[in-house]
Amino acid sequence: MPKETKEWKKWIFWFTLVIAAIGIYKLLDNFGDITEWIKSLVHILMPFIIAVILAYLFYIPCKKIEGMIKKSKSKFISKRARWLSIFIVYAIVIIILVGIIKFVIPSIYESIVELANALPGYYNSAIEKLEELPEDSLLNKINLKSIIEGLSSIELKEYFSIEALTEYAKGILGFATTIFDIFVTVIVSIYILAERTEIVKFAKRLCGAIFNVNTYNIIGKYFRKSNEIFFRFISSQLLDGIVVGILTSIAMSILGVKYAVLLGFMIGLFNLIPYLGAIVAVIIAIIITIFTGGIGQAIWLAIIVTILQQIDSNIINPKITGTSLKISPILIIFAVTVIGSYFGIIGMFLAVPIVAIIKLMILDYIKLKEELKGISNE
Repeated sequence: MPKETKEWKKWIFWFTLVIAAIGIYKLLDNFGDITEWIKSLVHILMPFIIAVILAYLFYIPCKKIEGMIKKSKSKFISKRARWLSIFIVYAIVIIILVGIIKFVIPSIYESIVELANALPGYYNSAIEKLEELPEDSLLNKINLKSIIEGLSSIELKEYFSIEALTEYAKGILGFATTIFDIFVTVIVSIYILAERTEIVKFAKRLCGAIFNVNTYNIIGKYFRKSNEIFFRFISSQLLDGIVVGILTSIAMSILGVKYAVLLGFMIGLFNLIPYLGAIVAVIIAIIITIFTGGIGQAIWLAIIVTILQQIDSNIINPKITGTSLKISPILIIFAVTVIGSYFGIIGMFLAVPIVAIIKLMILDYIKLKEELKGISNE
């Protein structure tokens, strides 16, 4: 290689390095402005993001219903199978939402308000019981009284008053309360479902144009695997949470547990978080039942909910989920704790499929290296 060419490449390298350093400095110097810009962009794109999530969740039901409609002897119906399947799925979802809003939410809301108003009484009752205990009792040794007094300083009633609940509802639904945002979200999700074949084809062509054949095949492989894992986990956990919530609410109602619907809904919701969620929800339900129905009812509640959890983990969940993700419980608890600490409730919920994908990639890497080195794993 001529000396002039070497010198020219060296100068190009140093020039690029300086430009990159300046760019990084400017990026860090204006980090606050960039963060605000990103937040603003995410807020604007939120209807589209939600639309993609909706389309993703409704894909399998639409696909199955479309397959059944295509078998129709009427050509008029079979030709419009995709649009009819989308209409049927959204109609079912709307009916379910109307049912929840009409029957479930009012009951849960009333239970929350009643529980919030009753908390001071439960607090005073707990303090009186603790004061009656001997000084050398276990509960006094762990200083449970001071813990309860510390919790009472939080003023839970303020957080569960009608005014506060109204503000929470406004805050939660603030990103999509306008009719325009809801309209855009629904319409975009419908068009994504309707044009999903064309969208996937375009994505494949784009990846094929950017990457070489080997990289393209690897991306395709992990995309399919990731999609399968995420969809199976998310859809199955949502359905399982609903089933557990309904069964637990019915069982608690039969036992005469106060706030049965609220506690059942809470257990079903917390059940979406593997292992830890169900344990935390059951402990909260038992503590509330001790105050509202006594220790005897709380024991029965613990027994019934434990039996339901065993039925769910051994019969219901495997039937809904299908094939197991085959992840160690220790790894799941570790993933839920670590990912949840960084990304909150969403991180806890998605921890399992994320770890499943990482595990798949690591095992594929190990297998490849073993084959290259001629190591047998049999």
